[in-house]
Amino acid sequence: MALYQRKFIYKNLQRKITTIILCVAIFPLIFLGETIYYRFAKTYEEKIEDQIKYRTRSLSDAVEVFLRERTAILATIVDTRSFDDLKQQENLARMFKVISRRTDGLIDLGVIDSAGQHLAYAGPYDLKGLNYFQQAWFNEVMTKGKYISNVYMGYRKLPHFVIAVRGYSNGRGWILRATVDSDIFNQLVRTAQTGMSGDAYIINKNGIYQTAPRFSGKILGKSNISLTLFGQGTTVAKKIKANSKTKHVAGTWLKNNEWLLVITQDVGDEKGGLLTTRNTEIIIIVFGCLAIIMTTFFAMRIIFNHLEEVDKEISELNDQLIQSDKMAALGKMATGIAHEINNPLAIIGEKAGWMRDLLDEEKFQESENFKEYEQSVDKIEEHVERARKITHNMLGFARRMEQRLDDVDINNVLNQTIELLQSHAQISNIKISKDLQSELPIIASDQSQLQQVFLNLINNAIDAVEKDGLIEIKTRKKDSHIVVAIKDNGPGMDEEHLKKVFDPFFTTKEAGKGIGLGLSVSYNIIKKLGGTIKAESKLSEGAVFSIKIPIKIPDKK
Repeated sequence: MALYQRKFIYKNLQRKITTIILCVAIFPLIFLGETIYYRFAKTYEEKIEDQIKYRTRSLSDAVEVFLRERTAILATIVDTRSFDDLKQQENLARMFKVISRRTDGLIDLGVIDSAGQHLAYAGPYDLKGLNYFQQAWFNEVMTKGKYISNVYMGYRKLPHFVIAVRGYSNGRGWILRATVDSDIFNQLVRTAQTGMSGDAYIINKNGIYQTAPRFSGKILGKSNISLTLFGQGTTVAKKIKANSKTKHVAGTWLKNNEWLLVITQDVGDEKGGLLTTRNTEIIIIVFGCLAIIMTTFFAMRIIFNHLEEVDKEISELNDQLIQSDKMAALGKMATGIAHEINNPLAIIGEKAGWMRDLLDEEKFQESENFKEYEQSVDKIEEHVERARKITHNMLGFARRMEQRLDDVDINNVLNQTIELLQSHAQISNIKISKDLQSELPIIASDQSQLQQVFLNLINNAIDAVEKDGLIEIKTRKKDSHIVVAIKDNGPGMDEEHLKKVFDPFFTTKEAGKGIGLGLSVSYNIIKKLGGTIKAESKLSEGAVFSIKIPIKIPDKK
């Protein structure tokens, strides 16, 4: 499969796996966030309703206590002081001073007889002498004994309400009446107004404001609140829409179900904390999703880069295996050729020996061409021996088997390899110079694999210098290693090429002159043998390949 096809498959697979992981990770996160928010919002909503109910009940209790206390004060005065005493102006004024020091909330005090005549008055207005017989509240208090009126205008032309208690004197009824301070009462009601939109006010059963609302309407104005929202004597919370805003509304009845205490609050105002929580949750989910996405892409990139590298290595190993199979086949063929060459060489060598035996006879020695015959036989024997050495080296190189440890003389292996390539170098007039340290130790290593490495490096050097070049081969013992240096005076390599020189399939040769596996195979062989190989080169200065082979002393047999 071509490289671009594998890359396409990996990209497609990466895209699918990434999509699946993101869906599996992100959708549950979003669902979990929404579920938590829904549960939290529901609990928060219930808490808001509970709070507004609590505020309503608390204010209701405070208003009831306020009214009961003032009513109790008047009832106590009626029970403890006589009508004749209180109808005296100075006595009533003194009593009002005492009440004002003990409590607040009342702005005047008056005594009214059974005919509705205002007999005595203590307060800021001039109400003495007025008759209230026709006023609705007068009849109510004479009938019920105690009475708290709705807010009304009355003689003073200002909104107010009164608390009145009936007493008896000589079998005739009379009334002690007090006017409630509207400012103090309104302040009491306004204590339940919270936030930017909170409101609290009282309306009567006809929907008329008894206290001033915070935003719209005024005392004695008509409220738009529907009284049917609230049951008798109960506190409920509702949601209504007013002026395009949704509000929480809670109400409870006061004063024997004659007044309705109403508390309202914009839902948006109350949900400020909830919205903050929502925004925080969104930020956390967004950053969580971004973290998941980035981590997934990063992890997938690392994994698939590794897979591509592994696939590339496997592909390269397959190519190397194919090349090895070719080399093995070539080795078998070379073995066959070497055997076929050795057979006629043996015959030629035998016949040359027979010819030398004939030349030893006297009659041949007397021939005038004896010296020429003898020199010819010497040349035949010399070249037969040279050809035999070449085929012997070829057979040694072709017998490549699994890695095994031999007793290896590095100098001897180099000499054999140079003999194999000497003729190839002479064709291009390339000189091979040897500087081999004598008496190098015999080491335990794989001779055939070392010979392949030397063959690759010297052959590459010959290809690099081309014509009229010089190749220098040097061996030295250094510490616990034998160092082999193969240097050429070819064109050299730049840093970019030098970094890739041991990569599989990297080559600087022309097309058709190499596939770029020689140095990669050599690198792997030396590494498996426990050594190292490195390359040094600069443009126009040639190249040096240095091999460090560990000295392992062979076992004594």
